[in-house]
Amino acid sequence: MSELTSMKNIGKEMAKKLTSVGIDSSEKLIEAGSKQAFLKLKEAYPSCCLVHLYTLEGAILDTEFNSLPDDRKKELKEFSDFLKK
Repeated sequence: MSELTSMKNIGKEMAKKLTSVGIDSSEKLIEAGSKQAFLKLKEAYPSCCLVHLYTLEGAILDTEFNSLPDDRKKELKEFSDFLKK
């Protein structure tokens, strides 16, 4: 878990949640990708929202989640919206 918290945007609470769904290292998060990791989190924690998805993407790209490119944020929002249907 401590390795996860060394990634941008990943605090202790997010690291705990990721570990609980089988993503217990930065390598596993990168391998899963933000969308797959978000799906796992959403299944276990239905209150996960779009900001969580941005957070995961930012961690993978080593950038602040609010600095993601607009086109990538749009794509992730469409994915999140699709899951709500």
